[in-house]
Amino acid sequence: MEFRVIPAGDSGWLIELPDRVDKEVNARAIEIAREIERANLAGVTDIVVGYRSVMVYVDPLKASAAAMREQLNAIASRPAAAELAPGDFVEVPVCYDGAYGPDIDDVAAFGHCSAADVIDLHLAVEYRVYVVGFVPGFAYMASVDPRIAAPRRASPRLKVPAGSVAIAAGQTGIYPAETPGGWHLIGRTPVRPYDPARPNPFLFHPGDRVRFQRITEAEYRKTTAWGDAQ
Repeated sequence: MEFRVIPAGDSGWLIELPDRVDKEVNARAIEIAREIERANLAGVTDIVVGYRSVMVYVDPLKASAAAMREQLNAIASRPAAAELAPGDFVEVPVCYDGAYGPDIDDVAAFGHCSAADVIDLHLAVEYRVYVVGFVPGFAYMASVDPRIAAPRRASPRLKVPAGSVAIAAGQTGIYPAETPGGWHLIGRTPVRPYDPARPNPFLFHPGDRVRFQRITEAEYRKTTAWGDAQ
């Protein structure tokens, strides 16, 4: 697969893959990132997977620019594995009822369907985590059924409740913390995508597979990890 390694300031290198968003390109980005991590290159401080790229952060005082570029080119040039090991499978409970899904009717209007149809279509898909970013733990998952792939809201909210499950265009995601946000809110999950107190703080990683499961409001209130029902 074609790639290029380009400098990103004095403390980073960007490995760019073909300019398209799909499972094959994203899987290759994940594979390259894992190879870089295993190589334990001197001076590397962080590795971040994008939809079609790998960002490698370095300490410029410890990493030779010429050597780093050569090493990254060598890693990205290796043949891709015949099949990349699948990511983890994560089931996420969601309450779509009442105040937890304030934008379901708007998404239903976009799709010329009922609110029940929106829920069924959202539940029917196994999503792939492409990227984790924006805030710690926010996983960009795709692909949402085109019938409910409503564009971002015209006016973003200043405060989106933590745990909100949302849709924007072809993606779905979960807000790990109360933040501003412009996605359509269709439900709420009791689980935390990011919890620094856990041994593994991040629930989602690039390449993971995710299915949503419907729960009632009573089940949400019984199992919520947010400290209250919000």
